[in-house]
Amino acid sequence: MMTKEIQDFIHYMREAKKVSDNTAICYERDLRKMERYFLEQGIEQVGQVTATGLNSYILYQEKQGRRPATISRGIAALKAFYGYLLQERVLVSNPAGELKSPKVEKRAPSILTEGEIARLLEQAGGSTPKGLRDRAMLELLYATGIRVSELVSLQVSDVNLAMEYIVCNGGGKERVIPFGTVAKGALEAYLHKGRSTFVQEESEPWLFTNCSGQPMSRQGFWKLVKSYGKKAGISGELTPHTLRHSFASHLVDNGADLRSVQEMLGHADVATTHMYAQASREEGKGQIREAYRKAHPRK
Repeated sequence: MMTKEIQDFIHYMREAKKVSDNTAICYERDLRKMERYFLEQGIEQVGQVTATGLNSYILYQEKQGRRPATISRGIAALKAFYGYLLQERVLVSNPAGELKSPKVEKRAPSILTEGEIARLLEQAGGSTPKGLRDRAMLELLYATGIRVSELVSLQVSDVNLAMEYIVCNGGGKERVIPFGTVAKGALEAYLHKGRSTFVQEESEPWLFTNCSGQPMSRQGFWKLVKSYGKKAGISGELTPHTLRHSFASHLVDNGADLRSVQEMLGHADVATTHMYAQASREEGKGQIREAYRKAHPRK
């Protein structure tokens, strides 16, 4: 069994590499799949796995119809895992060293129109604590473009209502992201009239919680988005990430420069942000807050 090595690796990734919970969960899930595959082949120890065996495992995944992006993520997990075992001298050679990821076709991000965004956000609301919470989450997500994992990890202390910005610590790097008056109003309504219903003590750190007072989960928020999207009559793919894509696209369409959008999104390379702009668009050199105020539809 490879259970101990996998557990040690995940602990190392969390504690030493400081990967996000989502990354650690994905790595562990991918490695458990690999472990089950080799157990069925009669291979129980990590030292028994060969490069040929790993290539056969990747081929098996392809025959099972796994998407190239899924396979690539699994290969990244294998490379990190076996690199760790080599580093810890559990192994003397790395069978995953020559694995090649399949070519992943880059799809254009799913983006909602400004009208669809307005319809979606209108579905959450009212004066109930749940409605106030959901509206605040949706407004803040679209207002800042943060990842859903970053949204559900926010603490009350990360929000500055007076100056209209949040402090986001996603990806191991702190970002300060402005938001507009619409999101500010939704946050104020939730904090003053809704949040106390969910938390036992006002001193609880988490900004958004579920009905039991526990931090809202990514999956829980995903279900909310799906539900509101259905009510809004939005067809096609709709995930929390759709709001992130829409945030960036609407800023660029309304004249924000790519460098400012890059910084708000937390992209390491501005090339990643280029997918939101047409090739002919000329980049400007505005300040982040100025770019936001000029370009965000719900400023």
